[in-house]
Amino acid sequence: MSRVLLVRHGQASFGAADYDDLSPTGHEQSRVLGSALAARGIVADVVVAGEMKRHAQTAAGVLDGAGWGGGVQVDAGWNEFDHVQVLAVHDRPATTEGESEKAAFQRWFEAASLRWTSGDHDDAYDESFSAFTARVGAALARLVDDLPRKSTAVVLTSGGPIAWAAASLLADDSAARTALWLRLNPVSINTGVSTLVCGGRGTTLVAFNAHDHLSPDQLTYR
Repeated sequence: MSRVLLVRHGQASFGAADYDDLSPTGHEQSRVLGSALAARGIVADVVVAGEMKRHAQTAAGVLDGAGWGGGVQVDAGWNEFDHVQVLAVHDRPATTEGESEKAAFQRWFEAASLRWTSGDHDDAYDESFSAFTARVGAALARLVDDLPRKSTAVVLTSGGPIAWAAASLLADDSAARTALWLRLNPVSINTGVSTLVCGGRGTTLVAFNAHDHLSPDQLTYR
């Protein structure tokens, strides 16, 4: 069997002018993950990254921490959805009394995600949810089809694509997959690792969001 490690990028610069740039913590998380993978004897035969800056920076940190050579294949199919646009077309709810700004943002994000995934407002988005999931599904299929037997691929991507890969492998129909994606996406941890195995039975999810390489002070969701 072969395996695919889907890695969410390190912490980006939430609230900064350029979100698509790892924070100092994000760079550290990436190197720590690389070191942990190497310590477990994992060697990447293939390294793939989305085309976003935070994907490339995470890949560089993982390669540095692991001491792996070789290049990184870029596949835009692993890019994150445009969360800025998803939020922008949905009115931000007022913060309730006693609610933190972080909690209010999460409530806004979840409501905006529900609107996007419903399929009722596709004309409002440059990329509909169905187009996003088709893109990610195609990227996963390309990777698995090209993966040599008994090899390991490491994919540096984002929470949205990882959550969809997991949901698509666990649920049987579109509605169930979407509902599961809505639950998995918000809990994705920076540099969390989800593991797929590929063999005669097809592709199977065997672990989601593993983060034992991180110390408590390195654990972030945004």
